[in-house]
Amino acid sequence: MPSLSSLHQDIHAAREALTPAFLARTPRSRALSESARTHLPGGNTRSVLHADPYPVYMASAEGAESIDVDGHRCVDFVGEFSAGLFGHSDPVIRAAVQAALERGWVMAAPIAEEQRLAALLAARFPSIEQVRFCNSGTEANLLALVTCRAVTGRSTILAFEQGYHGGVLTFSDRASPMNVPFDVRLARFNDLDSVAARVREVGKDLAAIIVEPMLGAGGNIAPLPGFLAGLRRLADQAGALLVFDEVKTSRLGPGGMQGREGVTPDLTTLGKYLGGGLPLAAFGGRADIMRRFDPADAQGLKHAGTFNNNVFSLHAGVAGIGTVYTPERAARFTDWGDAVRERINTQYRAMGLPMQATGVGSILSPHCGSAPIHSPGDIPAASAAIGKLLHRALQLEGVLVCARGDIYLSLPMTEAHTDRLLQALAGFGERYRGLIERAAG
Repeated sequence: MPSLSSLHQDIHAAREALTPAFLARTPRSRALSESARTHLPGGNTRSVLHADPYPVYMASAEGAESIDVDGHRCVDFVGEFSAGLFGHSDPVIRAAVQAALERGWVMAAPIAEEQRLAALLAARFPSIEQVRFCNSGTEANLLALVTCRAVTGRSTILAFEQGYHGGVLTFSDRASPMNVPFDVRLARFNDLDSVAARVREVGKDLAAIIVEPMLGAGGNIAPLPGFLAGLRRLADQAGALLVFDEVKTSRLGPGGMQGREGVTPDLTTLGKYLGGGLPLAAFGGRADIMRRFDPADAQGLKHAGTFNNNVFSLHAGVAGIGTVYTPERAARFTDWGDAVRERINTQYRAMGLPMQATGVGSILSPHCGSAPIHSPGDIPAASAAIGKLLHRALQLEGVLVCARGDIYLSLPMTEAHTDRLLQALAGFGERYRGLIERAAG
């Protein structure tokens, strides 16, 4: 079997072979990228959107499709990394934002939509009795964890290898100097023995266990039966709090993954699609914990944020959760996503191709290999490089997936859109079969 370095070189060469076609297709993106470097480091203000030799710039979007600055119409399976659940032009959300424009903004006062959205979330997610709003998933997770530390009087956090809880709480292959200086211990996803060992190691200093109920950036890996319930049990035994980061996964069914799996955490964080595509996030949970934020309590916890009750985001959030993505719609859409993923896997099996799509509902990831994937360590080392090749190859066909290979479905999508995705995946599989087979081992 060729060495991994040789395989990576061959995958890189295959991607480089697509560069001339990419350059010919995207001259305006190239010009914008070069200009952006003058005042933005690397021409970038959001690291995940960086791509070699430069990213594609978008000009407009509608429904489930976007149009780049060079005039190419593309099917958008990037889905703003799950924030684009509603697509690009939902009429109900558009009307809500227009109503906010007509009402006025930056009023420095509470608005009724805070109560309305809070009530919708409490009715929907089993763990949420009270909630507070903020601006991003990163912020929500930071606030949830400092809440756990304040409530328990403990300092150590248990998280998971390859977990991602925001730009300053990321636990990939290498330590990030941008991470907040919490004492964080890492366990393996879907491995309760690993978690139990870490819990014993930390002892009475464990404040919280935080987990994405489906491991997201680590490969969109679903929990094994009993895993989340096991975390609940271990947290209780340790006197620690259990936090579900449902910033992405709360879209996966009427009550998110906690509703789907029947496990109730102490705190839940929400974000991404929550504001209908506008910036909005939240953290909430048990009333006895959240009441610590009551400003009338002289010893209460402080939680500031100029845009916590942003008029635009709250209007859009109420419209999105209350009218568009109802529990019934969420159930149907999640079932449809499961069916799309099964279609992809059925296609791979019919092709005799060692690839598989993991995920839950409308969030999925293709990986090399046919063996079951229960944790990031089960993903072949070269699969990420194949994902980058997939990103570039499909981009040239007008099918946009994330640079790491993730695929997000959105509400405006039709069977025609997913048919096009399956066709593109099949063509990619046949074209690069040799590399995929080598990557799968």
